[in-house]
Amino acid sequence: QVQLVESGGGLVQTGGSLRLSCAASGRTFSSYTMGWFRQAPGKEREFVAVISWSEDRTYYADSVKGRFTISRDNAKSTVYLQMSSLNPEDTAIYYCAASRNYLSDSPKGYVYWGQGTQATVSS
Repeated sequence: QVQLVESGGGLVQTGGSLRLSCAASGRTFSSYTMGWFRQAPGKEREFVAVISWSEDRTYYADSVKGRFTISRDNAKSTVYLQMSSLNPEDTAIYYCAASRNYLSDSPKGYVYWGQGTQATVSS
C-alpha cells in the first residue's frame, strides 16, 4: 500500500515556474515507477511525465518536453515535477501516481493516486 500526497501547486503568471512535490508513505516506494498526470476542466486525465524506480529513465509528453523535469529522491520517498516556461494551457489539477509497470504513460497502468494539486497559469 502506498499513499501519495501532492503539494506545491498555486497561481503563477505565463513564463513562470512551479515545483510540485509528491510525498509517499510506505516502505516499498523505491520499487514503484512514479508518474505525473494532469486534468484540466472538461478534459480527460493526460500523461505528463514518468520516472523509473531506479531514477535512470524518464519519459515526457511532447507538450511538456524541454519545459518540465521529473525527479525522485527514494531516500525521502518523494517525487518532484519542476515546471518551467508555464503557459495557460498547463492549467490543471496535477496528480502523482505509482505504477508497477515500467514507464507507463497510461492512467490504467497506475494503482495508487494522490488527491491532486491545482496549478493555475494566468495570461
